[in-house]
Amino acid sequence: MYSKVKILKETQPQLLKKKNLTLLLKYITGLILLGLLLIFLLFLLVYSDVFGKLPNKENLTAIINEEASLIYSSDTIIVGKIFAENRTNVKLEQIPKHLKEALIATEDKRFYTHNGYDGQSYARVFFRSILMRDASGGGGSTITQQLIKNLYGRQYHGFLSMPINKIKELIIASRMETLYSKDEILLLYLNSVPFGENNFGVESAANRFFNKSVNELKVEESAVLVGMLKANTFYNPRINPKNAKKRRNTVLQLMNNEAYLGNQTTDSLQKLPITLYYKNLDTNTSAGYFSYQIKKKTTEIIKTINETTNSNYNLETDGLKIYTTLNYGIQKMAEKAAKEQLVIKQKQLDKELQSNILKNRWLKDQEFTAKDKQERSLKLFDWDSTKTITGNTIDSLWHYSKMLNTSVLITNPKNGAIISWVGGNNFTTLPFDMVLSHRQIASAFKPFLYATALEKGISPCDYFENEEKTYKEYENWKPENADHSSTPDKKVALWYALIQSMNIPSVNLYFKLEKEWLTKSCEKLKFPEIIDNAPSIALGTLDLSLFETTRAYGAFANDGEMNDLYMVSKITDKEGNIIYESKESKTEKVFTKESSQTVTAILQQAVEQGTSSKIRSTFKIKSPLASKTGTAQNYTNAWFMAYTPNIVLGTWVGTSKNTIHFNSGNGSGSSLALPIIANILKEIEKDPKLKEQYLTSFNIPEEISSSIKCTAYREKGIKGFFNRLFKKKKE
Repeated sequence: MYSKVKILKETQPQLLKKKNLTLLLKYITGLILLGLLLIFLLFLLVYSDVFGKLPNKENLTAIINEEASLIYSSDTIIVGKIFAENRTNVKLEQIPKHLKEALIATEDKRFYTHNGYDGQSYARVFFRSILMRDASGGGGSTITQQLIKNLYGRQYHGFLSMPINKIKELIIASRMETLYSKDEILLLYLNSVPFGENNFGVESAANRFFNKSVNELKVEESAVLVGMLKANTFYNPRINPKNAKKRRNTVLQLMNNEAYLGNQTTDSLQKLPITLYYKNLDTNTSAGYFSYQIKKKTTEIIKTINETTNSNYNLETDGLKIYTTLNYGIQKMAEKAAKEQLVIKQKQLDKELQSNILKNRWLKDQEFTAKDKQERSLKLFDWDSTKTITGNTIDSLWHYSKMLNTSVLITNPKNGAIISWVGGNNFTTLPFDMVLSHRQIASAFKPFLYATALEKGISPCDYFENEEKTYKEYENWKPENADHSSTPDKKVALWYALIQSMNIPSVNLYFKLEKEWLTKSCEKLKFPEIIDNAPSIALGTLDLSLFETTRAYGAFANDGEMNDLYMVSKITDKEGNIIYESKESKTEKVFTKESSQTVTAILQQAVEQGTSSKIRSTFKIKSPLASKTGTAQNYTNAWFMAYTPNIVLGTWVGTSKNTIHFNSGNGSGSSLALPIIANILKEIEKDPKLKEQYLTSFNIPEEISSSIKCTAYREKGIKGFFNRLFKKKKE
């Protein structure tokens, strides 16, 4: 009896435990069945479009990835992109085998065997990632499902967002697998996957990080890009090189696991450093200002095409190809010359500004708040590098206020094609385009005054007073020559006054002309309207842009005919069909051929013995050249213009505002601006093809050349009269 009771007492807890376990199993089973039922119901609701309409067969077969439009230079270099998403699509045959293998080994090793979703992956996620809380369990999405996410994104549905979006992707992926081959899905994926930095598609990524097309990628480079897909910022090889290398080696090992790579190859590739050739056209392009202008211009062109042909081209998404007039080689020369000159000149200006007088005067003209005076870490663009300093808003404003800026514009006067466009120091930091900025033109205006005089019958050997005079009717205005010299006892020949850029004879020439003559010339040259035609205009007080000035000098280079400037040669669709082609512009007759050739002959002498002589003496430029300097009052703006029959080169240098400037000859056109053009010309001379194309000789008739062969000065009065009389008799 005792033993029975004892056995009963011992078995009751076991029976109870077994009963509880059975109840628990029934409870868990019920929950699982309920969960499966809820998932099934949720699946039916998603399938029935309750949570948003799913793409049907027609939608899926019409998938076309958005593609960036590319901007090409005339020498077929990509200099910019226009995009909503920075994407350049490639064809299947351009995808290297090792890139496909890296992607499949890393993201979806059963890609070629499943139907858009992978049951084994879902089971792994459920047991390892969810039940066992193993973070290394991985995700359950196939490449097809990831493609769906890239194409359609994910919507917010509250706490049900994740299951609803996963079910959507599963359904759409299944539909897609019936419409596309595996390789087509792979291609769609590689053309749409994001790589960070507003960069979409493997072709854009290959260009960004390795400066090459996808078909040129090496195995280890493909592994870097595939590795970025897990977290494109954390594994960005530029930002986080250590993370990127570790992830790359993981991808290489996964390729080895799937027998895509042998052990020896894997080991050797894993030891290699990551070598980048980073090229971001958004921020580091050597033609950022030009590309921005191209975007503005092509937007207008595409709008016109769509309106007139009932088309629907989209500049940001249709992968158009924009062929421009820019010569990339000369563009690089221009940027290099500008940078080298301004690095030197900025140091000189900073030295002049060491005195606090100008800075204190500048501070008085500003209005600052208490917040502006708070110190913080600042990133400032400088010519040597982008530097980080500890300072406040005032320091930042002073830094940029005293910074020298430059713009360079180079054109072909025969047709108006823009060869090079440097709009400023750095497009990302300082996007305001100085090519279009209006600044006092200074003496660079004088050739237009002199050309107008020649048009009205004044000879280059006519003589003008070179004696200082006060003009009471113009508020006691007293013009002076730049070197403060004058010759009260001598007059100066018109040609010599121009090559030496004399102010006093230029003013006297102005008074000899009818005011409307000069106004009419300016209208033909498409200069801004002259509101106050005061005599100071003869010295270049008119505000002109480098764009307007360079275009106008093209008239001298082209025998009096001025072309409108243009930058777009043609536009094609992604298949190469031409949808736009520039037409030959109608030239504007500004000056007669004789007047233009006479001005050119004079400006050639400016190179040999005038204000531009440094081009020969210092920089040893040997090519035929006509040129003119320009220095605004107080050295606020420096200009230099030069040309041959086939090229016009113009540059402007100055600070953002006229209040800060050189106080010495370091700020003159010949010292500040001329070296930029001189160094560009030096590089062009080194290139036989460019030299032959652009640095061509002038074809000035002998009678024109002879028309400026008279003495520079002529004595006034009786002495001068007899000297001329006896000289004639002697001749």
